[in-house]
Amino acid sequence: MQKYNKKSKYANFRKKKCFLFAYIKKKSYLCSRFIKMDMSKILKSLFLIVSAGVILTGCVTQKQMTYLREVNEQSADSINKTFHAVSEIVIKPGDALTIYISALDKEAIEPYNLPAVAYSTPNSTSLTTVGQLQSFRVNEQGDVELPVLGKLHVEGLKRDEVAELIKQALATQVVDPLVQVNMVGAKATIMGEVTKPGQVEITNGRLTLLDALAAAGDLTPYGRRDNVLITREQDGKLEFARVNLTSQDLFASPYYYLQQNDVVYVSPNKVRVVNSANASLWLSTVSTLASTATVIVTVLRYSTGK
Repeated sequence: MQKYNKKSKYANFRKKKCFLFAYIKKKSYLCSRFIKMDMSKILKSLFLIVSAGVILTGCVTQKQMTYLREVNEQSADSINKTFHAVSEIVIKPGDALTIYISALDKEAIEPYNLPAVAYSTPNSTSLTTVGQLQSFRVNEQGDVELPVLGKLHVEGLKRDEVAELIKQALATQVVDPLVQVNMVGAKATIMGEVTKPGQVEITNGRLTLLDALAAAGDLTPYGRRDNVLITREQDGKLEFARVNLTSQDLFASPYYYLQQNDVVYVSPNKVRVVNSANASLWLSTVSTLASTATVIVTVLRYSTGK
């Protein structure tokens, strides 16, 4: 009877052991399937989040890209009424001017048109004339010193006004003089989100903001059309103004016509800021998550023998 009990107990123990092993194996299988299903959902969600982030951060709407979107036929009249900005640059200290005087009496004007000179060869002491007019620099007091005429105050004047001033000074010395005044090296600087940052020369005495941006290759898709910063030196002080290229008020702005030495900076939009700041972070995060997911899937397949 005792021997039978031992066999019975041993049989019950083996039965319980097999049941326990089967239970653990079943739980392990279900757990692995759950992890696989859960990981699949996580990976899908992660992929959707990353894709949505890339699409949203790389999206620039047509409205953000459009210039002067407020302008229409009805607003043209109101624009013309307020369009009184200075269309030509004025003379400032530090500017260089070329001045040419002509008249019927060639000998009478000869002393006023000094040709530019230069050394004939490097390290030479002899001078030779150059086929261009000599330029005259406007000093800090706003004066320019001309041959025979002496100092003339030209600060704040336009080219035509300077020419008229010289004519008046020549009235008692030359009959019916003609005076041409041009600026040398007048430039505006374009920076920020434009295709070709750099300096734009003011060749005909006037340069609009739109002209300057066109010369710089236009704004990139990442440039803010509603937030263009202009820095200008006026009366020895710096002025800062922000211009909205999408508004009709642009034409009434005193900064629509640029002055020499103006600096135009096109601010980046949010898309550029996000892309620049987080591009490496996005790549690093995606790479890390992809590596982690690969390791987990490999381990699960090895543990289940598949």
